[in-house]
Amino acid sequence: MKTQKHPSYTYTKGGIYYFSKVVPQDLAALYAKPRIIKSLRTKSLSHARTASRSLLARLEDYWLGLRLQRTDVPAAHLLVVPKAQLDSVFPTLADALELYLAVKGQSKGKLFFSHARRNISYVIACLGSRPLDCYSSADAATFRQWLTDKKLSNTSLARIFGVVKAVVNFSIKEQGLECKNAFSGVYIPAEANKKRYSVKGNELKSLQDECVLLDDDIRWLVALISDTGMRLSEAVGLLVDDLVLDSEQPHIKLVLHPHRRLKTGASERTIPLVGCSLWAAKRIKENSSSKFCFSRYCTDNNCNSNSASAAINKWIKKVISSEAVIHGLRHGFRDRLRAAEAPMDMIDQLGGWSLRSVGQGYGDGYPLDLLHRWMEKIVL
Repeated sequence: MKTQKHPSYTYTKGGIYYFSKVVPQDLAALYAKPRIIKSLRTKSLSHARTASRSLLARLEDYWLGLRLQRTDVPAAHLLVVPKAQLDSVFPTLADALELYLAVKGQSKGKLFFSHARRNISYVIACLGSRPLDCYSSADAATFRQWLTDKKLSNTSLARIFGVVKAVVNFSIKEQGLECKNAFSGVYIPAEANKKRYSVKGNELKSLQDECVLLDDDIRWLVALISDTGMRLSEAVGLLVDDLVLDSEQPHIKLVLHPHRRLKTGASERTIPLVGCSLWAAKRIKENSSSKFCFSRYCTDNNCNSNSASAAINKWIKKVISSEAVIHGLRHGFRDRLRAAEAPMDMIDQLGGWSLRSVGQGYGDGYPLDLLHRWMEKIVL
């Protein structure tokens, strides 16, 4: 009786066929053992023959790929992209951006995405989208000069580098990459701080009088900010229901909304309505035909405070001064509370400024009636 020959690179044990192949000498350093042994999980000769051929072919293809990776790139001196970038297994800057947006972009507004994409696009335009380990500190300096040549201010440079560093750092930490962030520690020249124009006193009174005289939604917005000190985006994103007028102390419940995020955790607060802001809140309630206080700037998905800023600032400069802007009302609000000798932690609570100490975060803060009494002291 003729004995059937085992398929190549196989043997049997307990009637089961096993594949067995010695690791080639030039690849031996990549394996923990000198021989690859794998059960084919069959007692059938024909099945074992098919399986061993398939496994051998896949191994040979894989080994060929390993050998090609170890060889020099043919005509590497003609490549525009350096060989180091071709060899790198690190994600590119574009990949890092997509990871950053996918993970950190949850619950963020459109500005978060547009700012991140714009700032990373500057790097790609200047240096290309390289693997993260293929940027150097010299490349970062080149990028800084590229931005400087575009006549950007040092403040803009710092803001752009802040986003780029955040994107790269996030990818390095999330993916456990062993490389440095080339954009960290880059020298950005300090820019002389120009003090923000503080709108208060007679200028504020003139502005509030003009708001009452013109009596439209833009002026209601300005008036609402004038005696509450809110940030523009906070006021623009208000819902009509956020204005609580049927209370012993009328107030604004400033909370997070899907269409408008808040700057910090301390931004969520209750603000008494007094003076011109109370007048504006009443006018908004009387004329509301939408759930939004300022529907021209808000949708269910977005709050366009930039458009509001452009229109308002142009008007304020005509009424007061060429240096005045809407944010000057917030600066003036803090100055007015200081002049009334309000406690500093109360000022921070009313304006939604970040807490200065751990102790400020304890308890529920100042009650509404006490806030209301201090706010009345600053009404013109």
